[in-house]
Amino acid sequence: MRYLVVTAVVGVFIAVGGARAECYVDYAYLSGPWGKARFHVEVANSDNTRAKGLMGRDSLLKFSGMIFIYDSPQIVSFWMKNTLIPLDLLYFKSDGTLLDIHENAVPGSLEALISSGPVQFVLEINGGMAKDLNLNQDTVLSFANLGNDKKNVLCG
Repeated sequence: MRYLVVTAVVGVFIAVGGARAECYVDYAYLSGPWGKARFHVEVANSDNTRAKGLMGRDSLLKFSGMIFIYDSPQIVSFWMKNTLIPLDLLYFKSDGTLLDIHENAVPGSLEALISSGPVQFVLEINGGMAKDLNLNQDTVLSFANLGNDKKNVLCG
């Protein structure tokens, strides 16, 4: 009898855990006609964390990055001051659709990388990844917490 109870509990844990895998806060998911990709992300959702970003890092694991979350959609501008590695910057509207891609931003550059319209999320990943994955305007971002504690459509 004890074996049946343990088996049932383990089965429920696996079923619940697998059903919401896309809702883990430390992962951002991209999908589109090109396929799907999952990035382990750090969250920058305050003025201080957004200002620092990935400055000073000398490396970034292949499927890692940083997601910048703003309270509301706005025109945003990034630069690469004190950033040591090339990055691709992906600008997403509040509904998670991709608006702009700035590929291979040059480390240390003071050039303003401005969104072409209001965005609420920016995902920074290793330079060249956008091209390697064939990301395009049909790319959609999914992330557990899209700001203000609202869950995305995948997370309910």
